[in-house]
Order: sequence, then structure tokens, then C-alpha cells
Amino acid sequence: MSQAKISSLDDFARIRLSKTFFMRDFLFSETAAILGMNNMPTDKDLAVKAGTGLCQNVLEPIQDVWGRIHVRSAFRSEEVNQAGNDLGANCATNERNYAAHIWDKEDAYGYGATACIVIPAYVDYYGQTGDWQSLAWWIHHHIPAYQKMTFFKSLCAFNIRWHSNPEKVKEIKTSTKDANTGKKTLLTNGEPNDFYKAMTPAQRFQKCIHLING
Repeated sequence: MSQAKISSLDDFARIRLSKTFFMRDFLFSETAAILGMNNMPTDKDLAVKAGTGLCQNVLEPIQDVWGRIHVRSAFRSEEVNQAGNDLGANCATNERNYAAHIWDKEDAYGYGATACIVIPAYVDYYGQTGDWQSLAWWIHHHIPAYQKMTFFKSLCAFNIRWHSNPEKVKEIKTSTKDANTGKKTLLTNGEPNDFYKAMTPAQRFQKCIHLING
């Protein structure tokens, strides 16, 4: 790789997406590192636009309340995502990841971006209780710009997505069944399932409020 190419990639990684996030924060991929692949967007302008939407409208507001966010996985090039899908590394197909982990490709509704994050301030509580639902509902009721969340068992990590189309229906899913309902969804087609529908918004996330209020 030429020095000019390296300088160009370095300049791209320095692009500031929001108050505390830069493009470099979202480019690392273990799959790409192991396979020696270049995890960079084809359409850099679209990737920046989508990443800016995610950071300014979703990640910064979460971080303002919960403290530092740890990014586990975020942008994937089509090549890297396809490799992860081929390896069974918990990567959806490229088409399903457009406007999600593949920031530089639009889906049928517009453009968007997904990051898999961990909130360190929540990890110990989650380890003691297994309660990911309270965090999901807190985000749902306080971060209106998110479009989709999917929670995972380890560390209460979750994918969170911002989308340019505000009419795109919100979803909250989990990789393991909700202990309260036996289902893998909290929110389907924008509606809570019956167990949570009977609760007020404050009741849905009240168990985790002490983590914010100290």
C-alpha cells in the first residue's frame, strides 16, 4: 500500500462524527484483522453521513447519561460482512445489513448505521440480575431516534441502529428468550408485547434507575 493511500485512510479515520466520536472508533473488525482485509467504505460520504446520524442522535445522548460507551463492532464493508457471514460469525447477509452494519449502502427505506455497544456502567448490574430489559426500555423511552435494538447475552451488549427514515417501525429483539415472557421480542411493529403493554413507561425501566441516580 502506498504512502498516499495510507495518508488518505488516516485522514478518513480522523473525521469527527459527533462531540466525542470519530470514524476511527467504528472501523476495527476482528474478522478483517484476522483475514487481512481492509474494512473501509466504498462510499465514504454516505458512511460519514450515516455514522453522524447514529452518533449525534443515539450514541451521544446515551453516553451523556450512562457514561462512556464501549464499541464492540460497528461499520463493516460489504467484503468484511460477507466474510463474517460465510464464517458463521454472527453476521447477517449483506442485503440485510444495508443501512445497518454496512453504513455505505442504503436499504429500501433510506440510509442508516448500526453499532454493537456495551455500557460499562450497566455490566455489573446485568451480571448480578440478568436484567437487560430495563435498559432496553430506558433507551426506548429516552432516545427516540433509535430504530432497532438487538440484545445479546454477553455483557448486555446490544446492536443499536439509527435510520434516516423516521417512519421506519421500531423493533427491540433479543438473542435469548425474555425470562418474563418466553419471547425473543419486547417491541414488534412498534408495539410492546402484552406483558409490557400493561405497564407504564416508568415501570418498564424502574429497576435500573438507581444506576443513573447513584
